[in-house]
Amino acid sequence: MSASRRIWLTGASSGLGLALARELLAAGHQVALSARSSGPLLELADRWPGQVLVAPGDLTDPLQVREIGERIDRHWNALDTAILNAGTCEYLEAGRYDAALVERVIRTNLLATSQCIEVALPLLRRGVRPHLVGVGSSVTYLALPRAEAYGASKAALRYLLEALRIDLAREGIDVTLISPGFIDTPLTRRNDFPMPMRWSAERAARHILRRLPARPLEIAFPGPFIAGLLLLAHLPGRLRLALGKRLARDDRQESRP
Repeated sequence: MSASRRIWLTGASSGLGLALARELLAAGHQVALSARSSGPLLELADRWPGQVLVAPGDLTDPLQVREIGERIDRHWNALDTAILNAGTCEYLEAGRYDAALVERVIRTNLLATSQCIEVALPLLRRGVRPHLVGVGSSVTYLALPRAEAYGASKAALRYLLEALRIDLAREGIDVTLISPGFIDTPLTRRNDFPMPMRWSAERAARHILRRLPARPLEIAFPGPFIAGLLLLAHLPGRLRLALGKRLARDDRQESRP
């Protein structure tokens, strides 16, 4: 993105969001930064004075999301790009199925993003070449063990954005879905399983921002990892099940003395 744009970035306090914020600000864009924690946002505002609009809040709270939208409206009156990156991940143990866990993950990854879209669209309609960007996940290509909640939330987000892309096309609002593989972030460092082809947050941010100006339908990476997932996803269902069973860990074995 060469010309300066007015951008709203969520989940900007750590991981991929923080790396995206730094790249966008270094490129000269005006960026409204949202996250629950305001400390990292204020640090970015100190480093790039005049470019940052600090707009912290809990995006699962509709009132706080509306207040963020009103803050952006007062300062800029419009948005050119919204990058909805905020999300979470919790893994489900089927032997101790927890519906509240599923609800938490869907609330953050899907419902909070939907609330942000509701606030962003009126602002984007007043922007220059408006662009709506959502961060999904490559997990939507292939069901994986313990990823029931996370995968379901990101699969629903994929459908939401792809359907919106159709309905918003007549208004000239482009929609891009980002589907990353493993990125080294504070969230993924808690994972207790191998993460092949993991990228740094900085590398992922640079890759995304190099491709966004072309307004692709989707940005999926790393290429070999995505190709492997897509190949496995096209196996017959029984073979996919057998593969998943090999990948799944046996909680009953782990609980035995």
